[in-house]
Amino acid sequence: MNDTATRHAEAAQLLYAEARALDERRWDDWLAMLHPSVVYWVPAWTSDFETTRDPDRELSLIYYESRSGLEERVARARSGRSLASSIARRTLHAYTNVSATPDGPDAFHCHAALHCDIHDLRARRSYAHFGRTLHRFVRADAQSPWRIAARRCELLNDHIPGMIDFYCV
Repeated sequence: MNDTATRHAEAAQLLYAEARALDERRWDDWLAMLHPSVVYWVPAWTSDFETTRDPDRELSLIYYESRSGLEERVARARSGRSLASSIARRTLHAYTNVSATPDGPDAFHCHAALHCDIHDLRARRSYAHFGRTLHRFVRADAQSPWRIAARRCELLNDHIPGMIDFYCV
């Protein structure tokens, strides 16, 4: 198997593992998949066909510059003191159209289509988020596990019927 095919297979398995951890609310397992300096970004749209380009100067739907920020978010979600997470939701993430490009032996980036079905238990309604994702995976060496160093999700249906949170995209 060539390097591109190997990375493609690894990318698909990593995305599926991420999706399952989020859907099963195994947030510690999901956090363990993240590199300490992960950049997690869901940009907002500036027009019908263009998203924001600079999360430091423009609006984002979600933006975290490190795993520690996401760890804090998970802690708030678990505490029940977060408005965004006080509404119980079930999710089902599905990745398709996965493609991976090697960036050397210990890094690659991966494009994929994401569809996340969400069921709001209290409101008894369901809706979906869908869009395109770009992940960048890195590892320290060939024996180390892959970690998500960057995750960008471009939501194509950004008129969100309620709160959005890390486990809904």
